[in-house]
Amino acid sequence: MDVRRSADRYPGGEAAEGIDTRHAFSFGPHYDPDNLRFGALIACNEERLAPGAGFGEHPHSHTEIVTWVVTGELTHRDSAGHTTVVRPGDLQRLSSAAGVRHSERNDGAEPLVFVQMWLAPDEPGGEPSYEIVRGLGDTEPYAYALPRAGAVLHARRLPAGGRTQTPAAPAVYLHVVRGEVRLAEAELGPGDAARITGGEARELTASTPAEVLLWEMRG
Repeated sequence: MDVRRSADRYPGGEAAEGIDTRHAFSFGPHYDPDNLRFGALIACNEERLAPGAGFGEHPHSHTEIVTWVVTGELTHRDSAGHTTVVRPGDLQRLSSAAGVRHSERNDGAEPLVFVQMWLAPDEPGGEPSYEIVRGLGDTEPYAYALPRAGAVLHARRLPAGGRTQTPAAPAVYLHVVRGEVRLAEAELGPGDAARITGGEARELTASTPAEVLLWEMRG
């Protein structure tokens, strides 16, 4: 188990434009050949946008883009004609395939916090597609399959003292959205992550009310 702390994330964004980004994986000027990906996961960004701030229209290709809103409202628009407001507990998936353009903005009155995760598909190309799942973290099975990348995302909300287990998969990526949790011998807080290999399930206990995201991957 490899624990990565929130304080060790690579900084990004434009503070003057109301954008604060924290990257878990190598990017741009913070190139790290030893931290390019884990399983299919190639990015896990914590994004904070002030009211009125956002990312203008820009292209993506050959990437599965999964977005989880923590607080506030995210306005998504893309070149395939989708315009959506994404709220806490909603999961948004954009398969950029051979190419798509999109923008993401905070058009609300409150600060926006979201986690955006990029995964590499098994096969490049194809047609772009879009889906939004409302309230994923509120009802069973609390999971979303991403067959193009051979991955499943589990969203878990736990009360203080609540327990669950990580998936028994070759590769598991845990991201703590909020609260404090204990994973095996490690104490983890908001923004912390753990990269788990070996295929064995591990017990996860919430020290406080907590929300976590768990990627189950083939490795």
